[in-house]
Order: sequence, then structure tokens, then C-alpha cells
Amino acid sequence: MSEAKTILKVENLTKQFGGVVAVSDVSFKVNKGEIFAVIGPNGAGKTTLFNMITGVLPASSGNVFFEDKNLTRKKPYQIAQAGITRTFQNLEVFSNMSVIENVMTGAHLTMKTNLLMAGLRLPMVTKEEVKIMETAMACLERVGIAGLAHELSITLPYGNQRLLEIARAAASDPKVILLDEPMAGLNPEESRQLVDVILKMREEGMTFIFVEHDMETVMSISDRIVVLDNGVKIGEGTPEEIYQNPKVVAAYLGDEEEEYVNA
Repeated sequence: MSEAKTILKVENLTKQFGGVVAVSDVSFKVNKGEIFAVIGPNGAGKTTLFNMITGVLPASSGNVFFEDKNLTRKKPYQIAQAGITRTFQNLEVFSNMSVIENVMTGAHLTMKTNLLMAGLRLPMVTKEEVKIMETAMACLERVGIAGLAHELSITLPYGNQRLLEIARAAASDPKVILLDEPMAGLNPEESRQLVDVILKMREEGMTFIFVEHDMETVMSISDRIVVLDNGVKIGEGTPEEIYQNPKVVAAYLGDEEEEYVNA
């Protein structure tokens, strides 16, 4: 078996807000094709960590390497162009646009033409628009909602809107997708559908990093997990190793011996 290849490396990442340290000296590596989970109690620094990886927040110190390139000081759009995209805790869909139009907005980073070319209606613009629409439809097919392509996005059930977000993220042709609490608000059937999509896309070569509170999902689909508590990494390993880590048990459950269910 070939050795796993690191695609993303977080090195001593720290974020301070005044005197408050939200993330402190966190390091880990994510391998290509992995499903990698970031877990921890509320306020552990998980979303702050995501925001630093994607350039939404500047790191106070430390570095983020993607395919051996340092992205720490890059802007969000530059990080997206490099191959890292994300979804957010709260749904971020354009409610006044159709489903396929929403996904097409995610493909703008792949465009070679500009506004001037579009204004002049050059032939290459039309060709690119056709290509983007084809890409958007293919992404909708990947997540199983191609039949809803021309529906107004706001009319979709909540679970399908989550799938729409993933389709839009995939439209930028990323190598890594960060999912921030993708299971939040989903019913059991919607959660199963989303898990199936994630596993299918991983089989196609996608790498996922996700924050999640649904421990049943985390333990069932993650290859490896890193655990934060008060901004500090307290554990890292396979689901089995994390499940048996006494620091993780204490962070979630105090000294009680209970299952990790919706921690």
C-alpha cells in the first residue's frame, strides 16, 4: 500500500482576540482523500480554526500549507483558487436564484473570461457559460438533486439546501472541502443522504475536513479526528483512539462514562 500523501498541514496555528486566545498552537496534517473531523465542545475554537484555514480570519501566528504551498497570508479568494472551499454553519444560499444558478456562482473561480469580454459578448464567453452550466448540472447530479435544478432555491427542503451548498462548493473544482456542522438541523433521513454524498465524493478523490457535533456521524465516517477544547488540541487519532482518550471523555462528559452522542 502506498504511503498517504499530506495535502493540508496546519502548523502551530494561533488566533488571539485581544487578551483572549481562541485557538492556541494547533497542529495537524490531513491526507489526500481523507475524511478528517474537527470536534470539541461549544466554544472550543473549531469555526475560528476553519476561518483561519480559509483566510476569513488572519492567524496571529502559525502557518497553513496546502500541497506544500504556504497559504497563511493569502486572501480567501486566493485560497479558493488554490483548491480549498467551504460551507458554513448557517445556510448560505441565494434565495432569489434557481438551484442551478446558485451552483453556477460557485464556478466563477474557474472562469477565464472577464466582465469586459462578457459585455462585448465575445464567442469565448458564450462557450464558457455553456461549460459552467454543464459543470453546475454535473455537481447537482453528484449530490442527487439534479431534478430540482430549475426550482427556486428557497423552496427546497432544508436537507436539499445543504446538498445544494455542497454542489456549489464542488463547482469551483476544489481538492479539499471544509464543512462546518453539515448535519445541523437535518432529520435522520437527510443526515443519511448527506453522509452518502460525502462518502461517494471521497471515493471520487475529494478530501473533506468537517466540524460536527453529531458524534454518531463523526465516529462512523471519519478516518481521523482532532479534538479541541478551549482552543487547545487535546487529542488526535482514529475514531477508536479518540473514543478511548480520557482527555476527550473529560472534555465532553466530565468524569462520567457515557457514549458520545450529540456531544
